[in-house]
Amino acid sequence: MTDVFTELVGQDHAADALRAAAADAPQARAGLPSSAMTHAWLITGPPGSGRSTAALAFAAALVCPEGGCGHCAECIAVQHSAHADVEHVVPESVTYTVEETRELVRRSALSPSRAPWHVFVLEDADRLNAESANTLLKSIEEPTPGTVWILCAPSTEDVLPTIRSRCRHLMLATPTTAEVAEVLTRVLGVDPAMASFAARAAQGHIGRARALATDESARLRRQDVLRIPSQVNDLGSCLVLAADLVSTVTDDVTAICDPLDGREMAALRAAYGEGGEGRGIGTVERRAKGAFKALEDRQKRRRRRVQRDQLDRAIVDLVAFYRDVLVLQLGARSELVNDEMRPQLQRLAAEATAEDTLRRVDALERTRHLLEANVAPLLAFESLTVSLKDPSLA
Repeated sequence: MTDVFTELVGQDHAADALRAAAADAPQARAGLPSSAMTHAWLITGPPGSGRSTAALAFAAALVCPEGGCGHCAECIAVQHSAHADVEHVVPESVTYTVEETRELVRRSALSPSRAPWHVFVLEDADRLNAESANTLLKSIEEPTPGTVWILCAPSTEDVLPTIRSRCRHLMLATPTTAEVAEVLTRVLGVDPAMASFAARAAQGHIGRARALATDESARLRRQDVLRIPSQVNDLGSCLVLAADLVSTVTDDVTAICDPLDGREMAALRAAYGEGGEGRGIGTVERRAKGAFKALEDRQKRRRRRVQRDQLDRAIVDLVAFYRDVLVLQLGARSELVNDEMRPQLQRLAAEATAEDTLRRVDALERTRHLLEANVAPLLAFESLTVSLKDPSLA
């Protein structure tokens, strides 16, 4: 059966549960008892397991007359983030602010315009802090009729108890390498060898696998990161490697954010009639200053988040590298994530002990915590590369 849930890779149990809920949705909307459908959902799973894919597929099924056929105007509108009654919310800063959450609550009180349901898909619900979660809580407890909340997070422990206790939980699993590779080959037409490499390197992260399979620059950036363990030869090289990594990430952030910032600023200037003349223009200009300042603040928060995500991706790749080193040191019968780098991995495994490798992994985790504490990225990665050179310092 081909429908909106077909793209859920390796999540048959989740697809069945969401199909059943969508089938029961008309009954629930009419106020009749429903065992499968509810107004608040929490979809959890490791990064790349398809949380947002599942949430958006469910949203499409709720607004589609056929329960999620995948090809009608309603389903296509959801896929392109253009449906009036489906709001796909991605936090642009490290956390959801109280102001952003209040605006969501305000919009959730509005009735759907053309579909039976007004659906809110909140990605990264783990970024709800105590204040923003409490702001959202009332709407999840007693939603406006026809409103559905779908929250996405890595695990239930990442969401405040007051929120998760009021949601129906649906847990996704990490797709297998074979499942991810099959989708890359079948859907994107990727060469089987490239698909196998991308699926293995992405460790089940579907979005990352898609990028590695189709974007050469993504593969090159990953190679640059994985060269670090072999190039930390002395203090000077450690500092240079850290500076190069942070500089590359900064360039990536600029390439991602600058076009978005420019379009948003141009649209805001046009909305306020920049360059206009006549009565009342002074009042408009004063109001515009506040709007421009608010937009600049939001763009700065988004830029910080994109930088954090890019740096975290480098850490994940390095953790997988040292995981492979540990597999070889312990003689474990596990597939290597970076099998194409086996000679380099074998050399590093022979040059160090398993205890050294574990200390290096600890240094990587400590770096992630430093970034979460807003330590300057360059300082955090200089400390990391020195610890990778000499794990006893970790």
